[in-house]
Amino acid sequence: MGRFDRKQPWYIGGLAFECQGCGQCCAGPEEGYVWVTDEEVAKIAKFLGLDEQIMRDAYVRRVGRRFSLRERMPSRDCVFLGRDEQGRRICEIYPVRPTQCRTWPYWPGNLRCPEDWCRAARRCPGINLGRLYDFNEIEALRIETTDG
Repeated sequence: MGRFDRKQPWYIGGLAFECQGCGQCCAGPEEGYVWVTDEEVAKIAKFLGLDEQIMRDAYVRRVGRRFSLRERMPSRDCVFLGRDEQGRRICEIYPVRPTQCRTWPYWPGNLRCPEDWCRAARRCPGINLGRLYDFNEIEALRIETTDG
């Protein structure tokens, strides 16, 4: 009897990504959710120098049993997507950004098949550029997103 060989994921050779700072992953026009945990809310509040409840009231919304960062209307951009002096989009909480943001683009939905990865690349110019993440790095990010 032969050893059971599990089919290897299509991205076994790794995938490249380098953030281009475009802000597309944080911008509308579609409604989106940036899921946050209580621990992440506390870290963001501390980073901003705000009381945690004030931070929660101003920047977090309840969606069912979960919590998400608010969006600016009418653009539906993440509330923490700002602009620098040159007008480029920046994340105002980048050092303490939530797990969902830190693990982009290695989300389970983007890794299902090459077509899903290519679909994400149409919106994100950093996909398939820059540093090659190896399979183990990708899996760690994918699992972190799933567990988050």
